Amino acid sequence: MSKHSKNYAVYSAFFGLLFMIDCSKDHKMPIDYVNPYMGNISHLLVPTYPTVHLPNSMLRIYPERKDFTSDQIAGLPVVVTSHRGSSAFNISPVNEQSNSFSAIKHYTYDNEKITPYRYSVYLDEENVQVDYAPSHQSGVYAITFENEGLNRLIINTRNGELETNGTSVSGYQLIERGPTKVFLYLETEQIIKNAGALRDQVISYDQHAAEGKNAALVLDFSEKQIHLRYGISFISSEQAMKNLKREINTYNVDEIAAKGRDKWNEALGKIEVTGASDNAKTIFYTSLYRICERMINISEDGRYYSATDGQVHSDEGTPFYTDDWIWDTYRAAHPLRILIEPEMETDMINSYIRMAEQATDGWMPTFPEITGDSHRMNGNHAVAVIWDAYSKGLTGFDLEKAYNACKNTITEKSLLPWTKIPLTDIDRFYWEQGYYPALKPEEPETIDKASFSEKRQAVALTLGNSYDNWCLAEIAASLGKADDYEYFLKASYNYRNVFNTETQFFHPKDRDGDFIQPFDYRFSGGQGARDYYDENNGWIYRWDVQHNVADLIALMNGPENFGKNLDATFREPLGRGKSAFYAQLPDQTGNVGQFSMANEPSLHIPYLYNYASQPWKTQKRIRSLLNQWFRNDLMGVPGDEDGGGMSAFVVFSAMGFYPVTPGMPVYNIGSPVFDYVKLALGSGKYFEIEAINCSEENKYIQSAALNGKPWDKPWFNHEDIKNGGKLTLVMGEKANTDWGAKLENVPPSLGGID
Repeated sequence: MSKHSKNYAVYSAFFGLLFMIDCSKDHKMPIDYVNPYMGNISHLLVPTYPTVHLPNSMLRIYPERKDFTSDQIAGLPVVVTSHRGSSAFNISPVNEQSNSFSAIKHYTYDNEKITPYRYSVYLDEENVQVDYAPSHQSGVYAITFENEGLNRLIINTRNGELETNGTSVSGYQLIERGPTKVFLYLETEQIIKNAGALRDQVISYDQHAAEGKNAALVLDFSEKQIHLRYGISFISSEQAMKNLKREINTYNVDEIAAKGRDKWNEALGKIEVTGASDNAKTIFYTSLYRICERMINISEDGRYYSATDGQVHSDEGTPFYTDDWIWDTYRAAHPLRILIEPEMETDMINSYIRMAEQATDGWMPTFPEITGDSHRMNGNHAVAVIWDAYSKGLTGFDLEKAYNACKNTITEKSLLPWTKIPLTDIDRFYWEQGYYPALKPEEPETIDKASFSEKRQAVALTLGNSYDNWCLAEIAASLGKADDYEYFLKASYNYRNVFNTETQFFHPKDRDGDFIQPFDYRFSGGQGARDYYDENNGWIYRWDVQHNVADLIALMNGPENFGKNLDATFREPLGRGKSAFYAQLPDQTGNVGQFSMANEPSLHIPYLYNYASQPWKTQKRIRSLLNQWFRNDLMGVPGDEDGGGMSAFVVFSAMGFYPVTPGMPVYNIGSPVFDYVKLALGSGKYFEIEAINCSEENKYIQSAALNGKPWDKPWFNHEDIKNGGKLTLVMGEKANTDWGAKLENVPPSLGGID
């Protein structure tokens, strides 16, 4: 039995017993609190999707529709190959009475029920009942027709090839423009009466293969109920069949759903919470479920397909993971996995290293997906994921290899957002002058390969790379590379070069070293403020120095003024009507003043009061933000949920602590929602948080103890809890402005430099 299988067995048995005891009163398990519909209607941009999958599994599905307001779904899904992507392949059940024989049928629907491990829906105009359950790389459907007559399944290629031998269906679909393919093997319990190819709405029964865009196979059945099961693969149809045979040997949806339910309880049960309302638990466990959507394990019987080099590799006993948007997930999703899934996090980092080794340029990925590194957003934050894990004791990967790949990426690849190209003229300017040069309004772009829509993002790039350089410097130090350490440590202070001491904002500079003027920190920078920032305006990026809050405080002339500037962020009006503000800054939703709860660069901001000796303001703000913007309803998520990035903020904050600086093994204390939290850290170790007198009103910390000793700091070290520990907080209705407020007790950060 592998180490992963052993751990699963231990965790499954333990947490099954634990929650049987603890939840005996209401008979609810962690999975029972998950609401996949939370956030399915967006405030402005992309909603969440009610994804059906097992934790971190290759197979994911959800109904194919724009959002929950849509009254139609496009066929039945087979597999989603990327976060928020459309289904590859598609199954459309139709009765011979139907007049539609398109490759994908659009259905009205009713009585839809979704849990993470099961999907059922009634296609009301077709009078068809659907029931579904997934495994890791396979799934099973039960499709029941109510009408008399011949019943059909139309299986669409989308863009690929399918064929049938009369008892099964196999083939592939190109993902996007290729060359990555997803393969399918499908079989039915009922005998296929007849099969043919569908082209231009006409069935040809003398053809048993369909190829091209939106071609499809048609399978005819005499029975009213059709059971089908299928496997998927990124290697071959033969491997898809093996995946199915390994995982599912039944057509019983109940049986597969029950297994899926157990796996979800094992994953979610690694964090136990008590107290608070059922709604609070639903928001908490739904957020934890969102984090489990990615990254996905794509190892198949010890092999995996890597889009980095287009080859199939042996995984050598270590699962291979992909599908990660690191710009979003490095901040909190990866740090959470370090705590409750350390082996999985280590495997993910090893996957990054393999991707870099397989790449012709040797660069670390930024947005690794099943089709390769799409290199969206900005920065090279894999270095933060790696250093954060290593600094917290995860050593099951080659740090030297990781360092070399990260260094090559940061020093050889252009910082220009949404590009993957070698250094340009303005990148060389950055390394010489210490800031990314900005263009004046209406000044034409001089770099041909710069993204027309994403612009230069000059300030965001300078700030993000400063943080990445700090992470790289820390790795260099741990490897004894003194010269590299000094070089990259100095570069980690480059944010100073764009700090405007008069306004106390980070302000774009042109090539001559002059600040761009006139300037409005709310609206300058065009669409999404991308000329200078990224998706958010200057008020958000005012705080984007995660690695050196102490120096940012010094730049703002001390803790008192720093605190006033934080207050102003939450109080500054939008400056325009909402329609005009969001027309320019649609990503900056979930507003409290200029603060945006809906976008990842904001997540650490409410915790910064801890550094200004005002931890009670962090406690107040965290509770209010959770209450204002995260709810158990269809609009309960304030912005894009990018694969766990925002949800990890909810999980951490509801527990009562948060990793402001990934790469620094320190957690800031906030205000827990629950009166008791227990995290399983692995190897029989647990971290507990007890919040005495905790309630909606009692959100302020009156006193604290860490591991049995009085604690007057609004933070603690990873070292304090890595082998198990307990944080005890006594909560009250009114702020204790003395607790944690001594200047010598503020959380650590890099500090100044001569």
